[in-house]
Amino acid sequence: MADKRIQAEKDYVKSMKYKDIAEKYGVSLNMVKSWKQRHGWTRNKGAPSDKSVHTKKRGAPKGNINAKGNNGGAPKGNSNAVTHGFFAKFLPAETMEIMEQMQERTPADLIYDQIQIQYAAIIRAQQIMYVEDKEDITKEIKKTETYSDDNVESEKQEWEIQFAWDKHASFLNAQSRVMSEFRSIS
Repeated sequence: MADKRIQAEKDYVKSMKYKDIAEKYGVSLNMVKSWKQRHGWTRNKGAPSDKSVHTKKRGAPKGNINAKGNNGGAPKGNSNAVTHGFFAKFLPAETMEIMEQMQERTPADLIYDQIQIQYAAIIRAQQIMYVEDKEDITKEIKKTETYSDDNVESEKQEWEIQFAWDKHASFLNAQSRVMSEFRSIS
C-alpha cells in the first residue's frame, strides 16, 4: 500500500487528477484525498497542466458581507461541520464519543468486546441469582397500600415470593439465551 501511495504522490505532483490517480492505483477517490491530507502532498508551482485540478473556488464571492463583523469561527451552537449530523442531533455527547472510538476498532475486536460483556453479565447474574439451597426463598414487597378505617390507619402489603427453583430456572434460561447469542456471533 505504501508503494502505491508513493507512486500516487509522484503522479499528484505532476498534476494528475485525483480521479485518474484513484483509477490508476485501484483505490477510492477519498483514499487519494486522504493520502494528500495525511502526508502533506503539495504540487510544484508551474507544473505542466492543461487544466486546473481544483474546480471549486474556496471562500465567499467577492463583496459578500454575510460574515461582516464576525471575528472568525462559527456562531455558538452551530453544528454545520459535525460529521454525523443526524446522530449528533439525537444522541448524547457521551454516545457520540463511544461511536467515534468504535471506528478505530476492527470487527473482530468488536465481537470480542461483546463476548467479554456477555461473559461479565453471566458472572454478575450468578451473583444476583445465587440460590443457597432448595429452601432459599426471596420475599420482596411488590405494592403497599395505606387506607384508613374509622380514623385508624392501616397498611396493606402485597409480597412477591420467589422460590429457589424459580430463581434457578430464570437464571438457567438467561444463561442459555446468552450462550445462543455467543453461537450466533461466531
